[in-house]
Amino acid sequence: MSVVHSSDPHGDRDPTEPDQPAPASVPLDTRIAELQRMKRIALGCLVLALIGLAVSIAMGGRGGWGWFKAFCEAAAVGGLADWFAVVALFRHPLGLPIPHTALIPQGKHRIADSLAGFVRDNFLHPDALMKKLALFNPAERLGQWLRAPENLVKVSGSARAIALEAMSFLNEQAVRRGIGEFLAGRALAWNATATAASVLDVLTQGGRHQAVLDGALEKLRDYLATPEVRTLVAARLVKFSRQQWPKVTSVVDAISNVDKMADSLSDRLALQLVDEVKDALAQPDHSVRRQFDEWVREFIDRLRHDEAFARDVNLIKDRVVQSDDVRHYLDSVWTEVRCSIEADIARDDSALLRHLTRSLSALADRLGRDESLVAAINEHVMSTASSLVQRMRSGITDHIAATVKSWDDRSLVRQIELSVGRDLQFIRLNGTLVGGLIGLLLYAASWWAER
Repeated sequence: MSVVHSSDPHGDRDPTEPDQPAPASVPLDTRIAELQRMKRIALGCLVLALIGLAVSIAMGGRGGWGWFKAFCEAAAVGGLADWFAVVALFRHPLGLPIPHTALIPQGKHRIADSLAGFVRDNFLHPDALMKKLALFNPAERLGQWLRAPENLVKVSGSARAIALEAMSFLNEQAVRRGIGEFLAGRALAWNATATAASVLDVLTQGGRHQAVLDGALEKLRDYLATPEVRTLVAARLVKFSRQQWPKVTSVVDAISNVDKMADSLSDRLALQLVDEVKDALAQPDHSVRRQFDEWVREFIDRLRHDEAFARDVNLIKDRVVQSDDVRHYLDSVWTEVRCSIEADIARDDSALLRHLTRSLSALADRLGRDESLVAAINEHVMSTASSLVQRMRSGITDHIAATVKSWDDRSLVRQIELSVGRDLQFIRLNGTLVGGLIGLLLYAASWWAER
């Protein structure tokens, strides 16, 4: 049998033959040789049947020749019929446009849809896949795989290669510029006043902002209690009195030393201030605390509802984000971080890779003894896989159908015949032999009836 594309006007092109001579170094597909061998055997049996039929007719077809003629005649009919049936799958027999021939090329779209549907319903059905995945027990298999030291080495090596490639990619000027523009855009779109109000809301819950006030008051108390502050206050008092009341200061200075009076006054003033701060620290309902609470609430309310104030704050934020100094600083920070990470990953004793290895090893050990973790991971994998299969099922089906439909007829016929054509030649061979046997049976029945 010669398989020819249905559009071949000459009908003498066999798609199982290479379009061009293959180079000597490239071995031919063994399926081609097997197919051609079976074609020759089937054709040889048909030719022998035809020759036997011709010889038996020439010898008169009587007696023993009658039996031989009956065998050869039925064998020839069976062989020709099966030759027609096999050829009709792939092309028009003898190039004649007989209806219902060249079935594969003409039914390519239907075959593609049927094949895609078969794969979808039998290989991509969610229930079947989920059962196989559940039997696979991915979490337990992962733990077993990670407990092998050589696999941890493989993971670390792969992570090092991927990380270095990623860092190299991020080092490109265009990528760095894109990242900078993205961050700047997000920062410009950020409503700083709304965020600040939310943060202050969290900080004031349960009176936590009072702890900030306590810290400030304690620092102020300690500062006021230092000798340096007292000396500074005394000097300021003397300077102020001499500038504002020079005559009075001269009279007082004649009676008593103004500097000593200023020292004594500054000591008393500092002690009074320290006592006031201590009272504020000791009394939860002190007026300073109430005023601080009121100020914080007013500030939060202003951040949320004062549009002019919010606009001013965001304008300041935008100027800071867009300033060259900030951009240069962020770029230098990124450069230092990237170089540090690259240097660490490139070392054999990388701290990051050691941490990754320890984490994976700990995960493997826990997967070996924590059944609840195994069940949780398996449940998550099953849920994710089910969702993924549902999303990809139709896409894969459409891809299979579209791929088959995109093949040209010659390629489709070639691939199918190379896959099943050898077996189809047994149909021709069996048709010839079985047809001959049936011919003998019919001839025997006719001979028996005539007796």
